Amino acid sequence: MSGAGIEIRDLAKRYTPRRGVIVEAIRHLDFTVAAGEFLAIVGPSGCGKSTLLHLIAGLEQPSHGSIRIGGLVPEDVVKHHGLGIAFQDSALLPWLSVEDNLALPFKLAGVAVNRREVLSLIELVGLRGFERTRPRQLSGGMRQRAAIARSLCLDPDLLLLDEPFGALDAVTRRRLNIELERIWQARAITTLLVTHSVEEALFLSDRTIVMEKPGAIAQVVNVPFPRPRTPELLRCDEFHRLTDQVTLCLQP
Repeated sequence: MSGAGIEIRDLAKRYTPRRGVIVEAIRHLDFTVAAGEFLAIVGPSGCGKSTLLHLIAGLEQPSHGSIRIGGLVPEDVVKHHGLGIAFQDSALLPWLSVEDNLALPFKLAGVAVNRREVLSLIELVGLRGFERTRPRQLSGGMRQRAAIARSLCLDPDLLLLDEPFGALDAVTRRRLNIELERIWQARAITTLLVTHSVEEALFLSDRTIVMEKPGAIAQVVNVPFPRPRTPELLRCDEFHRLTDQVTLCLQP
């Protein structure tokens, strides 16, 4: 296992909109993530899932509490290129090829482009033969695979995924869940996935945190299924029982 563990202590995030009413997005969260663990976070819209991911990524500052990634604050992890992130929008630059989009993190970090690593990641995500293809010529699923490959280019200690397949149709999404399981098995990097899909969370994660409004943890589910996980898991009774259990927890 590789990557860095995460320690979150008494974490809170509050906003004060113009009308002056305090909005509590995250309410005093405490949890840890082991190095090399895959943690999924599910919950209803507005429960603070994405806010939590943004705090861990250093994109926002907490109102209270602390976040440590391998003992470092998020800003220092970002400074040392130890964090990879992929969002629902692939955010590939349309005028660059797949290969050149993957070269971009190296250039932004001010280091020499590792073409061998770029081509290795293109191979890993199943895009061999599309190295010189531009994003508009790719399907939505292929663009998301390229975005995940790009997030891994600098060999980060932590991978953050914010609804990476949320805009895709159900069939493509399930296929890419299987692909992501394969990719993660090859790297085994500490990973946090925010998703609305209970099935996706349970198929991919070692543990799933169920959040509720306003920004609190309702339940932590230890996912019992061995790896590697295959499409057959999605059809087994135990998987459906656990999916139903977590789904019921999400109901108001």
